[in-house]
Amino acid sequence: MGLEETVFDYVARMGDWFYLFTFAWTFIEGETFVIFAGYAAKEGILKLPELIAAACLGSFAGDQFYFFIGRRFGHKLLERFPRWRPGVETALGFLHQYNTGFILSFRFIYGVRNFSSFAMGMSGLPWIRFLVLNFIAALLWATSFAGAGYIFGHLSEAVLGRAARDIGLGLLVTFLVVVWLAVRTHNRRKARAAAAEAAAKAAAPAAPAVSPAPPRDGDQSAA
Repeated sequence: MGLEETVFDYVARMGDWFYLFTFAWTFIEGETFVIFAGYAAKEGILKLPELIAAACLGSFAGDQFYFFIGRRFGHKLLERFPRWRPGVETALGFLHQYNTGFILSFRFIYGVRNFSSFAMGMSGLPWIRFLVLNFIAALLWATSFAGAGYIFGHLSEAVLGRAARDIGLGLLVTFLVVVWLAVRTHNRRKARAAAAEAAAKAAAPAAPAVSPAPPRDGDQSAA
C-alpha cells in the first residue's frame, strides 16, 4: 500500500469525525493540514464544502478566543512574557497602517499571525468589527487553502496521470514540510534574537548613582 492509500485510508475511516478534527486543528493553526485535506476532498474522501466550513469555523473560533485573551489579559501577559512584545508591536503596527486590510489578511502573513488576534484584542478594536471581519477572513483563508489542495489534486492527475498520484502526493508533502520547517526556523531565530536583546538590556549596567557633594566647611560649622 502506497503513501497515498495509507493516509487516505486513515482519513476515510475517520468519516465525519474528520471535520470535527479539522475544527480542533484549525482552532490553533493548520495551513498545511487544510491543504492536504483539500487534496483528500479532490479524491472524494471528504466533501469540500463541509471541509471549508469546518476549517473556517475552527480558525474563526480560535482567533476570537485569542482576541478575548488579548482584550482581557494582554498587558499582564506581556509583562510576564516580554519576549512576545516584538511580535505584538509588529502586528499593531500593521493594524494601524492597514486596518481593515490587515484584519482580512493577517492569517496569510507568516511571522505575525500568531500574535495578531491577541494584539488586536489589546488595541481597543471594537468587538463587533473584529467579529465580522474575522469571520470573512476565516472564510477566505479556509477557501484558499482547501481550494489549493483541491486544485493541486486535479493538476497532479492531469500532468502525472492516475498511476503517478503517489509521486504527486509525495511532492506535496515534501513541499509543505520544507515550508513548515523554514517558517519554524525563521520564527525561532526571531524569538532567540528578541530574547538575546532583552537579556542584553537586562544585563546592561545601570548608570552610577550621583553621590551628594560633601558639605563645605562653612556648612559644617553652621551645623
